[in-house]
Parts: sequence; structure tokens; C-alpha cells
Amino acid sequence: MHDTWKTVERLVEWLDAESGVSPEVARLLRVLKISEEAGEVAEAVHGVMGSNPRKGNSHTWDDVRAELCDVILTGMVALKTISPDAEKVFAERLDRIAERSLGG
Repeated sequence: MHDTWKTVERLVEWLDAESGVSPEVARLLRVLKISEEAGEVAEAVHGVMGSNPRKGNSHTWDDVRAELCDVILTGMVALKTISPDAEKVFAERLDRIAERSLGG
């Protein structure tokens, strides 16, 4: 079984070691990176739908899936960067949303 949060922690450690900016700036940039990745999902969806006549059908649903994974991973990295107990924070939020949306 894949230990997702351990991998996220390793990625954060790697990013911290390689970053040339202060920890405060790194936190900000990692949160902002989510918007960049979300834009790439939007671009891929437009590409699937062929909504840009100049580009036509430039993407596939596999591209959209990959970009969505990038958004999720980027969010996890940002959360781990600003919260040492990211796994607990995420689990509690998921439980809260599920309870609100799905009931008891």
C-alpha cells in the first residue's frame, strides 16, 4: 500500500532543501501554486472540448486526470508545508464535509 502522506512529507523536505527563498515565502508560493495547477486543469478541459479554434482538440481526458492529480498533490504539499499535522487536519476536514453532505 502506498503511504501518500509519507511521500508528501519527503517532497516537502526536498522542496525545503532546494528552495532558495525564506520559509515564509516558500509557504506563500506553495499555496499560490495551487492556482497555477488549477489553471492547467482548465486548459486541459478546454483542450478536450476543442474550445480554442486555434488549438483544436489539444488534450485528452487522461491529460485532465493527470492535471487533477497535480492539483491534489500540490494542495497536499501546501497543507503539509503550513501544518505539521496535515494528515490529521485533512482527515478531520474530510470527516466534517462527509458528515455535512452525507449525514450520520
